[in-house]
Amino acid sequence: MLHPLNPIMLIVLILALSFVAQANEQQPAAKTASPLIFKMVEWTELMPKEDLDALLNPPEYITEVEDGSFEDQISSQIQSTIAAASDDRYQQALVSTRIVPEMDGQAIRIPGFVVPLEFNDDKAVTQFFLVPYFGACIHVPPPPPNQIIFVNAPQGLTMDNLYTPFWISGVIKTSLVENEVASSAYTLQMHAFEEYTEE
Repeated sequence: MLHPLNPIMLIVLILALSFVAQANEQQPAAKTASPLIFKMVEWTELMPKEDLDALLNPPEYITEVEDGSFEDQISSQIQSTIAAASDDRYQQALVSTRIVPEMDGQAIRIPGFVVPLEFNDDKAVTQFFLVPYFGACIHVPPPPPNQIIFVNAPQGLTMDNLYTPFWISGVIKTSLVENEVASSAYTLQMHAFEEYTEE
């Protein structure tokens, strides 16, 4: 025979069931937290349009120099002199720290070459510059800072040689980093890496 519940017991039972229902509603949300989806980006997407336009349309003193000519051999000296001109948009783009604000906080996947900066005890790279082409930052001058990404990789990245390009996935931030090797206008917390293959 069932016994009728008194009002106090009924209130306690309703509160208990309500608490269990709320806990069950919250639990799936924690379990189904969506994983990051990394959007593939190109290096030019990290550069403001004005900088890209300036580099794609170099001034005549650059385009008129013939490969292998005497002028070509001293072109870096000429460019250094011209760089002093503050109104030269091309020279400004070569050293630009201007960023694309919309990139801040984005989960991205980008290909590039690794310039190691720090290693762990297992000789895996834990901090590096990611650059768009081989030899960048090793030869002078380096790419513009908005074409260099400073990467933190606490889990380590193992590599056999500097010639190997990688896909790097992580969350990018618009944050300036400067050291003796180069300056970067972006930083990235690495989530994953893999050797580069054509997509």
